[in-house]
Amino acid sequence: MTGTFGGALEARGIPAGEGYLESDALGEIEKEGNVLVIKRIHITYKLTIDPELMEEKRDALDRVMRVHHNSCPVYRSISDSIDVTAELELI
Repeated sequence: MTGTFGGALEARGIPAGEGYLESDALGEIEKEGNVLVIKRIHITYKLTIDPELMEEKRDALDRVMRVHHNSCPVYRSISDSIDVTAELELI
């Protein structure tokens, strides 16, 4: 999902390569019978962005955050069985 998010940012003039964008993911696993199953994944995107650019691109940034998952092959593949959430930290 990070690649899809970064690509959508770049397409809108928001730098995401070269260390501007990082992410951490936390999965929550539950036991079903004798099998461990991933139930939830939470992604934290960390974007380093100039404050002036953030002001200029705030609407675009909010929109990317709301809709990028719909274009992500990984999200589309797992979202029926795993609850995936994301948040954005601006640095």
